[in-house]
Amino acid sequence: MMWGNGYNMAWGWPVGLLMLVAIILLVIWAVRAFAGGTDRGGQRGDAPVASGKGERSQARQILDDRFAKGELNATEYRERLKVLEDKAR
Repeated sequence: MMWGNGYNMAWGWPVGLLMLVAIILLVIWAVRAFAGGTDRGGQRGDAPVASGKGERSQARQILDDRFAKGELNATEYRERLKVLEDKAR
């Protein structure tokens, strides 16, 4: 009696295992690609580093976010912004 319809079933489990690993790797890649993983520079995050005009530093971005959330009042915001600007010079 021939089990497996005559096919060599010894290759069945390694191929199945490789397919499972391939599917898992594909899912991991898709999650990282669509969930904002690393950008082309290999760095994580989306806060720009001040390198030219028009871009805000990461510290300025954090300060702006805290002010927008209401964690800082206008006076504290202006004081800290002045400190950041003095450091940049």
